[in-house]
Amino acid sequence: MPKEEDLFKAVEALLAGGPEFPAPAERARLREAAGVTQAALAGVLDTTTQTVKNWESGRSEPRPPRRAPYLALLEGWAEKYPDPSREARPADVPPARTTPTPRRPAAPARKTTARPAAAAAVDARFANGPLAVVDTGADGRVSAYCVGGLVLDVPARTLPGLVEWTLAEARLGAPRLDSWGRDADPLLVLTPTALERLGLPVELSDEERNAGRLPVGHPALEELAAADWQLTRRGFGPWARIYRPAQGGRRLCVQLCIPSWRALDSRSWGHAGELPPAELARVLGLYASRVMTPRGSTAVTGLELMTALHPPTRASEPDADGRRHSVHNPGSLGEDPLDPPPCEATDGHPVLADLPRFHVRGPEERIFEEAYDWARELTDEECLKSHLVGIDVNMAFGAAANGAVIGLARPPVHATAPAFDPAVPGSWLVDLSHVDLSRVLVGKRWTRLRGDLLPSPFTPTGETPTGPAWYATPTVAYAVELGYRVDPVEAWLRPEAGRYLDGWYKRLRDAYVVTMADLGIGEKTTPERFLAAMEGYKGRDPEAAIVLDAIKNTVKGGIGKLQEKARGGGWRPGQTWPALARPTWRPDIRAVVISRARINMHRKMVALAAATGSYPVAVLSDCAVYAADGPSPLDLLPYTPEGRTVPGSFRIGVSPGMVKHEGTRTPLWAEALREETRDPLLNLARYIRTGVGTGPDTGE
Repeated sequence: MPKEEDLFKAVEALLAGGPEFPAPAERARLREAAGVTQAALAGVLDTTTQTVKNWESGRSEPRPPRRAPYLALLEGWAEKYPDPSREARPADVPPARTTPTPRRPAAPARKTTARPAAAAAVDARFANGPLAVVDTGADGRVSAYCVGGLVLDVPARTLPGLVEWTLAEARLGAPRLDSWGRDADPLLVLTPTALERLGLPVELSDEERNAGRLPVGHPALEELAAADWQLTRRGFGPWARIYRPAQGGRRLCVQLCIPSWRALDSRSWGHAGELPPAELARVLGLYASRVMTPRGSTAVTGLELMTALHPPTRASEPDADGRRHSVHNPGSLGEDPLDPPPCEATDGHPVLADLPRFHVRGPEERIFEEAYDWARELTDEECLKSHLVGIDVNMAFGAAANGAVIGLARPPVHATAPAFDPAVPGSWLVDLSHVDLSRVLVGKRWTRLRGDLLPSPFTPTGETPTGPAWYATPTVAYAVELGYRVDPVEAWLRPEAGRYLDGWYKRLRDAYVVTMADLGIGEKTTPERFLAAMEGYKGRDPEAAIVLDAIKNTVKGGIGKLQEKARGGGWRPGQTWPALARPTWRPDIRAVVISRARINMHRKMVALAAATGSYPVAVLSDCAVYAADGPSPLDLLPYTPEGRTVPGSFRIGVSPGMVKHEGTRTPLWAEALREETRDPLLNLARYIRTGVGTGPDTGE
């Protein structure tokens, strides 16, 4: 059996004898000078975009069989694109040299790659990243796989010992996202082999799965209690938190993620739970660095991100004794939950406890701000078109959150017969049945349209309202934008308002765009190149594709969590439920975002109809289907040679709010599908991508 020291010497000798590679920064400069993206280079060398990033950041060095071809490429670029600064260097100053060597493991850690070049800027408390995947090898050795290829030896052999080691030695966690927030607790992901080593079940029983946790009295729980560790109210489940009360202002908390207990829902995380430890660490690490360390499901994390970016409290200025106190943080939702007015409350909420049993509230009693689910029959002219083309809005709910003005920490104020003010968020009881879509303002011009071919912007079904109904401010404002007067009967208004979600949107938008770039989809590209690049894009880096889907589900799930409903067999209408105790239980914020998303969709459809005479035949959330004379979105959306399209309408591209190709079928397909289902108004947008089965990816 060779000694580890001898192997390291052999590897060092091999590296020392090989050709010298340019420094990491020079590799990046040469690639950029050649106009080649990291994703494109990865494709040429048959590797991942992340690997190229690692080469250019100094995290790792190229290895055979890619080492020699990569070096040849760099040398060719160096001849073609010489470094201007190097040419200007005085002759007596030699160029800097980089000779990479592997780093030997130092107890208690063994490192499989060098630390990033920017390691000096990393918070020393979290030098090893936000998380680790804990796994037990065939030799019984317990290892913690961290981001960047780092692997730590784990000396602990018990669950309490693992928690102690994590807080004392592992240097895991992440710095706060806001100066008034708190640092992210270290996250440990336990593989099946690690579970066995720690005395935990690899899978939960049916009873445990239904309860969502291990039962009281389980040996692992008793072991934790004996070591003075506590669990949160949700107990020891797929996402468990183990903690002790803070000591000296220092949090003592570790979060566990257990994929084999279904912590990583396949609807959000795909097959991430089945990845080897190092690959899973990369996937979760990318998500943690771009969004935040996961706190539970993507929906839970989406909600937690709002609070992390806008903490409810901050430290006050020093008082007379020099002490600071916790006070309300302006611009946040505060610490206290708010009861909604009756029109915003979900069915069964305690504020509706006095309603008769089995009472069904209509739009005049309850706000119905939901996404579109609308379809119509094709016209004779549309039946003669060769194709039906589906276009899908990227991250539509995220784009709608950007710029949304919502109520903050104060309760809503009731008003009777108020004058409508589009700047004040709230819920308005108003009759919009008089808005005629056949004659509307488009820009500043009155325009004639086929109103019968458009969905109403005021209902999720697309049907015209028949009388007074409750609407969020953006919906009423759109009626005014279309050129019609509104006279509210009643309102619940929130004068203290702000753009609470802007930072949330920006962080998720950046995460989405950067991850799309990993997959070879850049922002600055023509519609033609964008559509071509989208063909099979998820196959270029399957791990980045998992992160992309998780980001989209963080947006969608975070908005949904604002109106989390009661769960569990013991709940009865009129009783409270845990979500109501959160200041982020805010159905009014959800209503504003969904209203804006639906209105944005309608505004684009109106602009396209006014300019080209094209009308949607089906709309599902953020996917619209049109009849066209060709199979591509370019056959539907007119573009000038300069790359401009109809102002205010759909634009092809990667950014949130722009559209991608969802799928193409034919009118004959639509007719056959509707005949098969015996539904003449079957929503074709639900099936345009696959032809059958479930609906399209909503882009959230």
